[in-house]
Amino acid sequence: GISVVAGRASMAKPLLKIQRYFRRKPVRFFSLILLYLTAGSLVFLHAGFVGDNGPGARGGRDSLIASEMGSWASSDTRGLGLMSRVFKEKRRSGRRFGPPWMKKTRQEGQGMVGRGRDYTSNWKRALKGRNAKDLDDGRAKYIGCYIDDTQKRALRGVSFFDYKKMTVFRCQDNCAERGYMYAGLEFGAECYCGHKIQAPNVSESECNMECKGEKSNVCGGPNRLSIYRLELSQESARRYGSAIFKGCFHRPDNVTLALPFSAVIQNMSVDKCVDMCTEREKSLAVLAGDRCYCGFPTPLFSLHELEDEGMCLNRCQAEEFESCGNDKYFVVYQTQVQDNRCMDRHFLPTRAKQLVALASFPGAGNTWARHLIELATGFYTGSYYFDGSLYNKGFKGERDHWRSGRTICIKTHESGRKEIEAFDSSVLMIRNPYKALMAEFNRKYGGHIGFASQAHWRGKEWPEFVKNYAPWWASHTLDWLHYGRNVHVVHFEDLKRDLFSKLKGMVEFLGLKVSEDRLLCVEGQKDGNFKRSGLRKLEYDPYTPEMRSNINELIRTVDAALKKRNMSGVPEEYMPR
Repeated sequence: GISVVAGRASMAKPLLKIQRYFRRKPVRFFSLILLYLTAGSLVFLHAGFVGDNGPGARGGRDSLIASEMGSWASSDTRGLGLMSRVFKEKRRSGRRFGPPWMKKTRQEGQGMVGRGRDYTSNWKRALKGRNAKDLDDGRAKYIGCYIDDTQKRALRGVSFFDYKKMTVFRCQDNCAERGYMYAGLEFGAECYCGHKIQAPNVSESECNMECKGEKSNVCGGPNRLSIYRLELSQESARRYGSAIFKGCFHRPDNVTLALPFSAVIQNMSVDKCVDMCTEREKSLAVLAGDRCYCGFPTPLFSLHELEDEGMCLNRCQAEEFESCGNDKYFVVYQTQVQDNRCMDRHFLPTRAKQLVALASFPGAGNTWARHLIELATGFYTGSYYFDGSLYNKGFKGERDHWRSGRTICIKTHESGRKEIEAFDSSVLMIRNPYKALMAEFNRKYGGHIGFASQAHWRGKEWPEFVKNYAPWWASHTLDWLHYGRNVHVVHFEDLKRDLFSKLKGMVEFLGLKVSEDRLLCVEGQKDGNFKRSGLRKLEYDPYTPEMRSNINELIRTVDAALKKRNMSGVPEEYMPR
């Protein structure tokens, strides 16, 4: 017993010495604790990045980050995406492993890779590495994994990013709607469109990142594209990939002034004219028999007076089923060249004396209207709120305080006397409630250009949403009509139908001189990156008879309020039939 006690005493002596030492030097004690915690954190982080990388594990971490960081996470998704990209590139192996069939083709193809080469034919080789069931879903065929260089893209059409909700279908949908033949997904969240693949294909193992919006599908990898060939509809095919068919138009009175560049092309085709005008960096390709004109929309050639397409019927020399117009009637295509006449935007040079609201019920097209106003005026719009995702997409006035006086108008969804009377005047956007409610429901559950899931539409969320939001649609308009000073009403549907004149009226209401060239430029890029694709539609009517009865009554109330103030009532399509 004595020996046991002695042993314990001898063990306690070193501990007592350590305790006395740290009492005399507490700073060293806390430093040691800090080092211990730091080391533990690093071990934990390392385990998180190199441990289980399965869909469940990574999805759990993503959701944890989203829930912990809330709105900040959604406002800086690009930063988070780049951060994860760094970690993923570090994990990649230096060696490349591919299926046996790739080795031979890679050896045969060495020395044949050149800049600007069209690699579209390589897709047949890539097909061998995929199950046929995965390739064709009636909408698109998977081609393979391709290199993408940030300096020289494999697909050189339009592009867009979504670091939270990107899916294969969404990328295909957007590219097909714009008439492209190919859609490519990269880094799990980036979508690129194009008419040609201008890069070589690589091993399937290098396209290894899951889509941000659907963990079951692959969306490329770091500097790697998962490319699909799209099955275009007849309407889309008329766009000839990168060019959009605008219609048949009468020859302008002064054609050399309206369309300053032209050339005669032997064996004329739509592609040849579009390619020439694209190289000349013009947004319009105009076919007149064997002559191709290039230019921009101007008051001399505004594209506002469409002619019957039969007037332009004249077979192209090189293409039997294409029409190339004639001396009197021109066939017009819009190229992918950006018209920069309306792209410059600035803050107001001097502080605004009056605050102008851009007011709307959520889902009524406020973000789209801001895009149009900024392009038409050259000045940034502000917001009563702060949305980081909109700031990252180019709305630089989003970060300013709404009373700063540096923006041309201020977005707001507020209603109520105090909030409305804070503004000196207002542009009031009104949209069909049936459309506005669905748009806001999609935004709430799918983001600014995303979509709510079928589970949300069929669950309890949708009926509850309509019950709460439908009355607000009416009260929002009634409050602004009642309390607002100097209200300029714009109906979303009228703006879509007659963008030039309605937008011109909005610019004049804002007290600015109208530039017709800028307005024509806006018409060419009216959608921007803030439009949901119209191709994804519900397969059923989400509104019950009871919902429709209540909403129809609200429409009648708003219509009567507008007419009482000597304004035109709601557009015809709002009214119950």
